[in-house]
Amino acid sequence: MSYLAKILLYPIKSLDGVEVETATILASGAIIGDGLRPNLGDREFAIFDAQGRLVNGKRHPKIHLLRSQFSLESRTISLQTPGSNSPQVFHLDEEQQKLTATLSDFFGFTVTLGQNSQQGFPDDTNSLGPTVISTATLVEVAGWYPGLTVDELRRRMRANIEIDGVPAFWEDRLFTEGGHTVSFQVGDVRFFGINPCQRCVVPTRDSYLGVAYPNFAKIFANQRQATLPKWVASSSFQNFYSLSVNTRLAASEAGKILQVGNKIEILPPEK
Repeated sequence: MSYLAKILLYPIKSLDGVEVETATILASGAIIGDGLRPNLGDREFAIFDAQGRLVNGKRHPKIHLLRSQFSLESRTISLQTPGSNSPQVFHLDEEQQKLTATLSDFFGFTVTLGQNSQQGFPDDTNSLGPTVISTATLVEVAGWYPGLTVDELRRRMRANIEIDGVPAFWEDRLFTEGGHTVSFQVGDVRFFGINPCQRCVVPTRDSYLGVAYPNFAKIFANQRQATLPKWVASSSFQNFYSLSVNTRLAASEAGKILQVGNKIEILPPEK
């Protein structure tokens, strides 16, 4: 039986994630942590430079050196910078100035903290729902790279929902060619699968050190094409350096709860 195995949130875009047992759907399709506010949402915050550009792993590999832990209920971050003896704790609503001062010192330029509590700061602004991947896929792909663990690959891919009880690349069933959506149910929450998620430079790097794995993207694309399930149309992919699935949710799903252990079911096409 396919089931929801993990829910992962990333309260500050590009920083470490936090695993939760339940999450609530917002009207936009984004998710927040266990229960209701004041808990933190996925990518609710993002770091910006003085020109308003995102400070993320794509543009600043140094960000991988930051270690963070979040308390969802108290809305705090415990942040450790390289060379510091102990982490500093900041309230994300009340101590943003202190937090951004610490981050500015770390990066060597002035940064600010942006907030969007309704939809967060996803990479795909047309598909605001959680990204989906299967545990078996992570195991399969980690096996393409000697020395790469499943946990490390999970940190690199940064998907929100992980499904177990299915074979590798099962999530490729959640999209079709021609832009048609696939409806699927997680517990009592209905999702629309949209397309495979194109990956950026971030997965090529060690999630803690920022050091690139040689030829990571080339190995990935070659292996992905070679292992593509026969029932998947290759035309669905702009390139084979793609993994996990982008989703959307109808506004009617707002307030519903995702819970680890929920059954997963692909729904028949509507007539």
